[in-house]
Amino acid sequence: MVAGGSHVLAYDVGGSHISASVCSEANYSLGPVVKAPLPVEQSAEAFFDVLVQLAGKAGAEATTAGAAFAMPGPFDYAEGISWMKHKMAYLYGVNLRDALAQRMGWNGMQVRFLNDAAAYLLGEVGAGAAHGVERVAGFTLGTGIGSGFAVNGRIVTEGAGVPPGGEIWNVPFEGGIVEDLVSTRFIKKAYRERSGTEKEVAEIAAEATHDPAAPEAFAQFGRNLGRIIRILLHDFRPQVVVLGGGIARSYQLFVPAVQDELSGIALEVRVAQLGDRAPLVGAALAWFAKG
Repeated sequence: MVAGGSHVLAYDVGGSHISASVCSEANYSLGPVVKAPLPVEQSAEAFFDVLVQLAGKAGAEATTAGAAFAMPGPFDYAEGISWMKHKMAYLYGVNLRDALAQRMGWNGMQVRFLNDAAAYLLGEVGAGAAHGVERVAGFTLGTGIGSGFAVNGRIVTEGAGVPPGGEIWNVPFEGGIVEDLVSTRFIKKAYRERSGTEKEVAEIAAEATHDPAAPEAFAQFGRNLGRIIRILLHDFRPQVVVLGGGIARSYQLFVPAVQDELSGIALEVRVAQLGDRAPLVGAALAWFAKG
């Protein structure tokens, strides 16, 4: 286990695997990060077996104060109940808090949950690209767009400029929704329209040095994202916007276009620093904040 202060076991539950690590309250440092694929057996029992195995591998000892989860939605984060049907359907209606607490010998209040995109942002606020910044918005860019909003180091899900629940993906924008314009499918579509070829986003990024259609597709993605930030985040007035997720690995291909759209606005765009570790840190940070 990492040394110093109190510790919490943090989980990041993704679409294909689960990551876990023990986080220290002293400086939000993580111990070894361990990973496992989602169980082959499609059952809640098999899922909990993986969680317990990861806890052991991560070095979660009896002195660990509890567990903090970064979870995708739809999910009841207050009660710990999954309402996902599109993935991990075997968890639908299952109370993860009670089930894990029973297995780990904890009371239910020791197991807490946070939206995965919000956890990602909170990790960057606590120990990454937005450390010390008062008002921050964060986007995880990938198959879709995840979002989080933070004020004074705490996630907010309502208020001026904050979309319902802090989720921007389905907010109406330019005749569709936000996710239509900032997602892997948009980049693939933009590239296909310019080249006549169907490729995955990573392949398109790799073509950027010698295929003009590739940087053009990313630049259009960047212009879309810049307009979304300028228009939809106007009332929230963030000082910094943090960009993470798989598409952000190719930030050099689209961030200049984002910045062009934000010209004249007192707003800084930063790329996430913690990467896959951010949701683990953020989930733990939220756990510690509640005490």
